[in-house]
Amino acid sequence: MTRQAPPPPGPAAPDPGPLAPVAPRYGDGSLADVLPSALAVLGVPGAVDRLGLTERLAGVRRVAVLLVDGLGWYQIPTATPYAPTLAGLAATVGRPLTSGFPSTTPTSLVTLGTGAAPGAHGVLGFTVRVPGTDRVLSHIEWAADPDPLRWQPVPTQLERARAAGVAVTVVTRPEFGGSGLTIAANRGGDFRGAAGVDALADAMLAALTAGTGPTLVSGYHPDLDRHGHLTGVDSVPWRVAAAEVDALLARLVDGLPPDAALLVTADHGQLDVPAGHRFDLDTDPRLRAGIEVVAGEARVRYLHVRPGAVEDVVAAWSAVLGDAARVRTRDEAVAAGWFGPVPEDHLARIGDVVVTCNDTYAVLATRSESPLASRLVAYHGSDTAAEMTIPLLVVRG
Repeated sequence: MTRQAPPPPGPAAPDPGPLAPVAPRYGDGSLADVLPSALAVLGVPGAVDRLGLTERLAGVRRVAVLLVDGLGWYQIPTATPYAPTLAGLAATVGRPLTSGFPSTTPTSLVTLGTGAAPGAHGVLGFTVRVPGTDRVLSHIEWAADPDPLRWQPVPTQLERARAAGVAVTVVTRPEFGGSGLTIAANRGGDFRGAAGVDALADAMLAALTAGTGPTLVSGYHPDLDRHGHLTGVDSVPWRVAAAEVDALLARLVDGLPPDAALLVTADHGQLDVPAGHRFDLDTDPRLRAGIEVVAGEARVRYLHVRPGAVEDVVAAWSAVLGDAARVRTRDEAVAAGWFGPVPEDHLARIGDVVVTCNDTYAVLATRSESPLASRLVAYHGSDTAAEMTIPLLVVRG
């Protein structure tokens, strides 16, 4: 039987509503704080516990961290009828954190793995321009170019744990082994491929119980996000995926050793984008004028513009999109703290102009990006609470 760790004391923050902008809470309750806090529980020297886990998890020598792709805090009530274990944990041992910005999978996986804000680790979007070229790098299709160790230079928390004598294992889909994103986010851990919830639960629990010393296991489950994208939040396939997440959580909770803890979090939430809220930059000449390269994704666009065209592009996009988006220069976006501090080497990965969608709007690129990207139902990437607010569930054996 498991014993649930009580939530930290203190009043809950006011709910801003799912469409209100939320600033990333780097160093004060963000995804970047999860692994450093877990390392502090395991006694890794110098690890900083910004989430207050050390006292709650006193005596814990094994920690499993599960990231459920697409499980935003605001999606949990929708999942509740199909995921009673998840609902119970959220109500009793859950608290909200924020993702980093943009609220997208590659950025968040590396933010979790490094314990650093996106500006520092440099994986600054779903797609980004490779500086000095017209190439747009998709981080989920990234192999070895650019070199992951150069493109993402920050040591991971897994490397730090291993150097301190912690046994570290990464459990995810087999096809992700050796990818640029896996190296950027998870180098330092022994890789274990696991397809499906049963294999993931088995592999995580096996790694968690394999030895007698301090242990860290990182697991990843992608299906809730995939079905949200393809058929929408609360669609029938999404509900089935939520039930599978629930079964995974029940397996992990029931299998925790007495000296272990499970931390469950996510990379972002999702929201459906209706047909009438979709702009197309490839069919509106006003949105193409002055643009050299477009990167980012539908909810947050990076516009790399011709020399001298920044003001014109800002004016044109502001006029066309109106209240549907905020159109800012790179300097304004960085100064607002969206990415955390951004070193000089990483600045050019951000567009000269950053377009952040409000409400449930999106900017598609129907001709220059994959056709599938324009046919999705749910999206993420922007800074609404529905996208940025993620759970932290803490259970101990």
